[in-house]
Amino acid sequence: MLVGGHDVRDVEIDSLGQVIGIVLQEPFLFTGTIAENIRYSSQATREVIEAAAQSVRAHDFIMKLPNGYDTQLGQRGCNLSLGQRQLISFARALVANPQILILDEATANIDSFTELEIQKALKVLFAGRTCLVIAHRLATVRDADRIIVLQRGHIVEQGPHDELMKKGGLYAHLYTSSYSSFDDMPEEGARREDSMVRPT
Repeated sequence: MLVGGHDVRDVEIDSLGQVIGIVLQEPFLFTGTIAENIRYSSQATREVIEAAAQSVRAHDFIMKLPNGYDTQLGQRGCNLSLGQRQLISFARALVANPQILILDEATANIDSFTELEIQKALKVLFAGRTCLVIAHRLATVRDADRIIVLQRGHIVEQGPHDELMKKGGLYAHLYTSSYSSFDDMPEEGARREDSMVRPT
């Protein structure tokens, strides 16, 4: 595996960690202000923090909190909804500006209506970087350059969305059989996407 043209085995762990960002299924937030959680280990200014929050559509709900960006969070962000916590973690990843971004089931526990906002945030987060996305929700991976479909630990299909749909295999079946994501649903329509990419 190459990272920046270099064999990953020849790259120091510390330097590799500096170019990789991870957003997990359960966002990790610590006790402190929202601004501190978004800044995390970076030296980002308040302007950069707010710009990142605006980009991932977190700014509006933050400004409605009692003290805005200075609102203190409880342990693991318990005073925010799961969707709000995930948007904070997206803003943090944007501030960190990693060259490689890994999302591990980052939308798994989010309701479909919240996911509409999450999907818009992801388009901003994905721009200009290499992204590895592990997801069951098809809306999260549909625009990927290559989708790898796993079943019981084995690769059964891979390719871009349109190609997989034409094949009419497992991916196409999952895409058309269940409904849980509204990211591209027309305002007056009822189109939804499936929530299972990696069956067990």
